[in-house]
Amino acid sequence: MAADRAECARMNACAYNDACMSHGAETDLTYLSTATARSVAETMQALATPSRVRILSRLGAGPCSVGQLAKDVGMGQPAVSQQLRILRHLGLVVGERDGRQVIYALYDDHVRALLTEAVSHTEHLRLGLAAHPAEHALTA
Repeated sequence: MAADRAECARMNACAYNDACMSHGAETDLTYLSTATARSVAETMQALATPSRVRILSRLGAGPCSVGQLAKDVGMGQPAVSQQLRILRHLGLVVGERDGRQVIYALYDDHVRALLTEAVSHTEHLRLGLAAHPAEHALTA
């Protein structure tokens, strides 16, 4: 039983390309498989549309219904629903039925961290506060 739990935990910590993803430690980005690169690119596409970024940002403040989400981001409900379908397909949000409505939330803390890092990076660039490029990038 304990061995099964340990194996399950190990499997949860490893990506499907057999590269173990470490939580809290630096991930080795040296050689991503084609499948992993494709999956990451698809996920990052979610951030390519300002409306999806705003939806993710609002959900970062807490779960809410489509109606409340539409009101908070200043979009129509059909447009929000369409974007939520894309975000659900990409594994970035989840919806749970509550009576006649669905309450949406970020999939997990990884989504919050992804959005936080993207916002932080763009703000640092905008303000001219970006750290110097990594040394290894300059010597390559």
